[in-house]
Amino acid sequence: MNSPVSAPAKPSDFIRDIINDDMEAKRHDKVITRFPPEPNGFLHIGHAKSICLNFGLALEYREKLPGSGTRCHLRFDDTDPAKEDTLFEDGIQADVRWLGFDWDGLYHASDYFEKMYQYGEQLISGGKAYVCSLSDAESKAHRGDVKTPGTNSPYRERSVEESLDLFRRMRNGEFKDGEHVLRAKIDMANANMKMRDPMLYRIRHTEHHMTGDSWCIYPMYDYAHPISDAIEGITHSICTLEFENNRELYDWVIDNLIEHAKFPSRPHQYEFARLSLNYTVLSKRRLQELVEGKHVSGWDDPRLPTIAGLRRRGYTPESIRAFCASVGISKANSTVDMAQLEFSIRDDLNQKAPRVLAVLKPLKVVIENYPDDLVEELDANYWPHDVPKEGSRKVPFCKEIYIEQDDFMLEPPKDYFRLAPGKEVRLRYAHLITCKEVIQDQNGNVTEIRCTFDTETKPGDNPVGRKVKGTIHWVSARHAVDAEIRLYDRLLSEEAPPTGKDSEFLNVVNPNALQVLPGCKLERSLAEAKAGERFQFERQGYFIGDEKDCKPGSPVFNRIVTLKDSWARSQKK
Repeated sequence: MNSPVSAPAKPSDFIRDIINDDMEAKRHDKVITRFPPEPNGFLHIGHAKSICLNFGLALEYREKLPGSGTRCHLRFDDTDPAKEDTLFEDGIQADVRWLGFDWDGLYHASDYFEKMYQYGEQLISGGKAYVCSLSDAESKAHRGDVKTPGTNSPYRERSVEESLDLFRRMRNGEFKDGEHVLRAKIDMANANMKMRDPMLYRIRHTEHHMTGDSWCIYPMYDYAHPISDAIEGITHSICTLEFENNRELYDWVIDNLIEHAKFPSRPHQYEFARLSLNYTVLSKRRLQELVEGKHVSGWDDPRLPTIAGLRRRGYTPESIRAFCASVGISKANSTVDMAQLEFSIRDDLNQKAPRVLAVLKPLKVVIENYPDDLVEELDANYWPHDVPKEGSRKVPFCKEIYIEQDDFMLEPPKDYFRLAPGKEVRLRYAHLITCKEVIQDQNGNVTEIRCTFDTETKPGDNPVGRKVKGTIHWVSARHAVDAEIRLYDRLLSEEAPPTGKDSEFLNVVNPNALQVLPGCKLERSLAEAKAGERFQFERQGYFIGDEKDCKPGSPVFNRIVTLKDSWARSQKK
């Protein structure tokens, strides 16, 4: 587990303004927040924003209010047994901890099923709820739309005694799925569609991963959520803007139960803008379609914006927390550029990832005037001058080396400063070489380059009076380590998925989001690279040993991010 996260330095946003006002007005003497995911999938970068906010608030106000009992709960909203699994619960807990947070209590909505049921009976007894026997289609027809008021269910005036009897028989399993539901009795003409006699309970003969077959009726989210908050003493229930219309129902549930239930606090709901990110999808349903349709390898596929995928891709928890802080908390929805997330990981790894040499698309170079049996051990620094760290290693240099195919061109333009016939370049940490001969196959592909090196200079020397603008990287052919490199890029080839049917977004999944390069050549020091180790491959980008497939002696690396944001330029091309 990562070391505990410190409270952010003096952040300011409307949520904190509300909390500060509550503290000054003595409405609360502590701050209790919660993070309430549904255990029906893996968390994504959008959830990370909510995690950082809710757990970050608890850290911050715990420092401001020592001994007050300020805390943050992790509560699973497990009200839909058909979609939930302990696999997802375990993954969510791992994600929260990996981001650097821990909870002050682990809860489930199912912990309160018995109380919720009793509160349902209380609402019926008070004339605030009734059992409705309309079918789904009939209920929709009665509901109306934003321009047309709904019409009352013919079962709305059922007697309290009949509704209580039916509700109890629903619990006892006497009815089929969909045969009856429990609805709140509010106002079928309300302008807020959420308030038109919303469903509170439905029948579902499905085993629950926490309660087994103890229940065959399950509460709806809009009923379970405010009750769970109130029971736990949540002071500030923070959610995203799509739940803004739900707030009226949230308040209705609490206000109609608080006198009977004697809740320890009266929580209030506040909404902030959810995170939207271009060139990817942050819909759990669409992510599930990608996984179940085998378009990706799983929930932790590095192409996905899931926290598990970002972790395997090589992102650090520090970079994600910094990204969430840079996005900020606001009331207005907006789309964040993927480049902002990529900047966060580059900024973090610049100080953390040692520099090494790797050739991803190797082209052999033979240095004709270099002694056949000579091997020079050259000094190579792990860190550039602007990173205050020390460390180096020896890289071997011999007669045959590999360079990048892209670092050679047969007919270069004027501003080309890499290797070409008759041109001279500097090899990083090593000698100056000049191309003398190019060997091609019958199809005209360059298969080998013959060069000479400057015998009058030592490795790293800058000859007086000679301007050599190009410096390229290389590895010794004799000592190179073979590796598989996976080049990951943005999930979608367009900024936003189509707005039509859900499956249409598959048409803009980027076919180049994953390129697998076998037979890459790495410097000797990477032979024993371990899963999870991060490096900067000079001139290439930041890479990490894949957490599943990288093994000492058989390295597999994932590209975390390129050194510069070249996406916009590549899209224009």
